[in-house]
Amino acid sequence: MADNDYVIRVVTSPLDVDAQAWDTLLHLQADASPFMRHAYLCALHTSGCATPETGWAPHFFTLESGGVLVAACALYAKSHSYGEYVFDWAWANAYQQHGLSYYPKAVVAVPFTPVPGARLLARSAHARAALVQALVQWCRQSGLSSLHLLFAQAADVTACTEAGLKLRHTVQFHWNNATPAYRDFEHFLASLTQEKRKKIRQERRKVQEAGITFRWAQGCDITPADWDFFYRCYERTYLEHGNAPYLNRDFFQRMADTMPQHWLLFIAERAGRAVASSLIAVDADAATSGGPNGTQNSAGVAYGRYWGALERVDCLHFEACYYQPLQWCITHGYQRFEGGAQGEHKMARALLPVKTTSAHWLAHPAFADAVARFLEREDQGIGQYLEDLAERSPLRHNGQGH
Repeated sequence: MADNDYVIRVVTSPLDVDAQAWDTLLHLQADASPFMRHAYLCALHTSGCATPETGWAPHFFTLESGGVLVAACALYAKSHSYGEYVFDWAWANAYQQHGLSYYPKAVVAVPFTPVPGARLLARSAHARAALVQALVQWCRQSGLSSLHLLFAQAADVTACTEAGLKLRHTVQFHWNNATPAYRDFEHFLASLTQEKRKKIRQERRKVQEAGITFRWAQGCDITPADWDFFYRCYERTYLEHGNAPYLNRDFFQRMADTMPQHWLLFIAERAGRAVASSLIAVDADAATSGGPNGTQNSAGVAYGRYWGALERVDCLHFEACYYQPLQWCITHGYQRFEGGAQGEHKMARALLPVKTTSAHWLAHPAFADAVARFLEREDQGIGQYLEDLAERSPLRHNGQGH
């Protein structure tokens, strides 16, 4: 494929894309995350987690000009809607009711990873626009029902809007450090209303009184035994809900081998025995010296990802997934902690609502019009929801607790 001065290629494995060129392009983007690194996408592929056999058929698009990679993205042809976190099951059902096939469809996303960030990697707005056009053209030619670009950043949204894609919004909950940064966890608690401060202290006290202590390890300090224990916990979380985990042990081994600096593991122990764990990702590339404790600066971002427990302890989930990571972020001067998909309960732990954006193209004109009308109504509801949440902010107003 070629468009103007661009040479457009589509390959069916990340292994066929030059890793250095991909990562160089990624680092030029606003809102680049570790989950778009070549090593992460390769691990999903080579571990067998995101492959045609699991309903994720990869198609990596690259645009070159003068032998230089100027735009790229990871597209997956999907035979289902699992692992996306932007739910379109109702759209699929509507297609089926009218005798039409919704699958296969195309998604531009990181499999199983609802983290907002750059999806259309590009050196210029022109190259990004050409990439979107190539995606839509390829979907038409391939007979796919639709194209969905999930959890996109602002430049991606602009390019998609200009290409006629329709926008859809969802809500996540993120924590942001103060300016200047919080000195410690108690300083952070002082920013909350009295009710929320009391609740958090009560929840942390319950865990402490249950005899739970925590240790954390980052990067190469996470031992193989730690990874094995984490995976037992992670797998159990899925099995308790009757599902197989999206990610296998081999994927996490590849993370330990190729991206260790991006992982931080919290392990809960009681009487010297590990009972639970939570794994978060950290944007180590963005963190440099200058934090409140002389460690890292306020550009760092952490991402809540996975957790599990072998024993039930009241409030342990909140401690492992929110309070321990927030305490770590404050100590290390990180600016933001993203709590992942959904979860209004996170707001009581001082993670505030953030609107995320996805873009959608449907090939069928009548369904495209119907979805556009649906999205207009849905967006009004999202706006009202955000207003309602704002009225329940856990933060003190005018320096006064409630």
